[in-house]
This record gives sequence, structure tokens and C-alpha cells, in this order.
Amino acid sequence: MTAAVNHIQDLATYVGASPSSFHAAHEAGARLSAAGFTRLHEADAWDAAPGRFFVIRDGALIAWLVPANATAVSGFNIVGAHTDSPSFKLKPKPGTGRFGWLQAGVEVYGGPLLNSWLDRELQLAGRLVALDGTETLVRTGPLLRFPQLAIHLDRGVGEGLKLDKQQHMNPIWGLGEPETSDLIGLLAERAGVRAGDIGGYDIVAADTQDGALFGAANEFFASGRLDNLSSVHAGLVALIAAADQQPAEGPIAVLAAFDHEEVGSSSRSGACGPVLEDVLTRISDGLGATVSERRRAFNNSFCVSADAGHAIHPNYPERHDPANRPILNGGPLLKINANQRYATDAAGAAIWARLCRQESIPYQEFVSNNVMPCGSTIGPLTATRLGIRTVDVGTPLLSMHSARELCGVEDPHRLTRVAEVFFRTIV
Repeated sequence: MTAAVNHIQDLATYVGASPSSFHAAHEAGARLSAAGFTRLHEADAWDAAPGRFFVIRDGALIAWLVPANATAVSGFNIVGAHTDSPSFKLKPKPGTGRFGWLQAGVEVYGGPLLNSWLDRELQLAGRLVALDGTETLVRTGPLLRFPQLAIHLDRGVGEGLKLDKQQHMNPIWGLGEPETSDLIGLLAERAGVRAGDIGGYDIVAADTQDGALFGAANEFFASGRLDNLSSVHAGLVALIAAADQQPAEGPIAVLAAFDHEEVGSSSRSGACGPVLEDVLTRISDGLGATVSERRRAFNNSFCVSADAGHAIHPNYPERHDPANRPILNGGPLLKINANQRYATDAAGAAIWARLCRQESIPYQEFVSNNVMPCGSTIGPLTATRLGIRTVDVGTPLLSMHSARELCGVEDPHRLTRVAEVFFRTIV
């Protein structure tokens, strides 16, 4: 249990440092740099030598290890995840308010459980982009709150809380008149830049509460953004560990942490975009591959799409499949869907089973109840775009898309262990 606790405490540190996708990519890059990885820039020529490298594109990060004896047809072992989480994104002209309250105009990002964001101390975090293109990360610390209406003024709230995304989801951040307020100026001040130099921004709200262990035996972990920073962290820790043990021969290990999964992945830094293919192509070019050899390399490749999944909810068992009921600390999930909302097939499932058996790690199968719509992941997108066999897995959660989600202490560590052996194994 000690290793799992140490891992979960490091996960808490990573989540705390990552209130936005841009922070998540930056923090991952800082850890990779400390582990001897070299940051490359997409506009530059790349060194074709074997080694450890990473690139950051907006809120996405791709990192990889090229072994000494890699060839033009060496396969890529990819762990895919995403850096974004459901939230609220700052609108243009965000300084709103009335009746002496200063409020922030925000747009719903993804599918957050709105009620879970009420009565929490929130921060704004993300990037400010200057007119000359310079990017600066910013986080405010506790600044905002969505205040819930008192029960005395809503006697029917016990029958069900109804929240209008436009009318009710406008957080307060101060007192005064909106005409005299300057929320962007406040962000600029916190970031140490001139407000007049800001040409654009990507700013989201994030919970400020630290992650915490709890339960009768401290078997639970609660935190914001476990969907899907738990998977990003697992892949990151595994890749760094694999780099220290990498043999001269083996697959090219890749961590692909995309942005914008919660809103469909259709962006230059999302899984529908070209970022992963761009990087894999340039690695392949560095190994002297022809187009045909690159396709052979893709055929030799495998992707583990790691995204959080659902544990059975004890108060709503009817919402789950009656035969497949994952529990917390029962092991990572193998996610299956007949309609290809997950990319897992029999061949991929067998590879996953072999990896878990090799490390004596239990895993659980997840499939949706037939009357409940199934979400999707980057898995089918990656498989479709690149033709690489893909399996969907993840850490079981309760309260997914809440401002504060819940997992078991053991499961993220187990996912990391499987990812580490996967990075070193020709599948």
C-alpha cells in the first residue's frame, strides 16, 4: 500500500499544479526536463539520434523514447490521455455583475455536474497571449464562487435543483460596479504582464481544494480533475521510469496527452487533429523510413487509450450493467463497447490481459447498461486516424465530471505499473 500512497500523493501534487490543460502540459514538461528529456520545438529541425524528447503544442504534450537500435519499422507503444477537464471558460467581455456584485461571464466547457461547482472557492487559470505572441501562464488562487440560493428562498429545492447555465452559472468575484472592474487586468497583474499587451486568453475555472485521502483505511482519494489527469500522470510517471530502464532494442515509447477531449477533440491539439501523427511522422523520418516503412511501423504499433471510467454507484445500481460492476481498488478498467465508442477489440483485450498478468495486476471489465448512452474517448479517434490497434482502459471513478471526483488509492498506481511494462514490451 505504501507505493500506492506515495503515488497518489504525487498525483495530488501534479493535479494541484495543473488547474488548466496548459498548466498540465507545462508541469509534465518540467518533470520530463528534470528526468533528462529534451524539449523540441515544432518549427525547428529535430535531432535524429536516439534519446528522450518531448514537444508541447498549446495544452497538449507528446513525449517519446527512441531506443539505440530503433529502425525504420520499429513500432510505437503509445499511452494516450487528455489534459482537459469539464469546467467553465472565461468569455470575451467577462466583467459582468449587478446589485453591487462583480461577476464573471463564463461559458460551460464540456459536461460538468453543475451542482458540484456550487459553494466552492474557485480560481481562474490558463494562458494569456500578448500581441507579440508571447504566452504567460496564470493562476489566481481562490477568487470565484457560484453561490447557491438559500433554502429559505427556494423551498422546493429538495425536489430537485434546476440550474440554468446562462442565468445561474455566473460566479461572483468581488463587490463594485462592473463598469469600473477589470477582470483581465487582475489576471494580468497576477501574471506580471501589462494588461494593454494582452491580445487573447484561454482561461478556465478550477477548484482550489487539495486532493485528500479518506475512508476507514484511507482507501479513497478525492480530487478535482481526476478525469483525466490521473491517466496523464500515470503515463508520465511510467515513461520516466521506462526511460531509466530502456534497453537498446524495443518499441518507441510515446506519451500522447491531448487537449479538448471533453469537447470533442477537434482542434490542433486534440486527438482529432494532426499533433500525434505529426510527431510520429517526424520520428519516423529521423529513422530514415519510407512511406511504406512508416505504415509498417504503424502496423507494429499499439495504443493504450487511458481515460477514467465508471465504478458502480451503490445508490444507483440499476444504471450499471448487471454482470459487469467495477469497484474502486479492484484494478484498472478494460472498457468495451459494441458500437465502438471504445476501441477495444478481442486482440487488444488479449494484449492488455497479458500485460496485466505479467505484473500480477488485477483488472476489471466495463461495459455500459444497454439503456444508458456510452461516452467515448480518444481511443476510437486514434485508431481511426492512424490505423493503430487501440485498447481503452482507465481508472474507475465515482462522481465523474464533478468538481471533485473520487477514486481508489490502489488503481492509479496499478495503471502506472501496467503502462511502464507496456512501454518496454514489444506487443
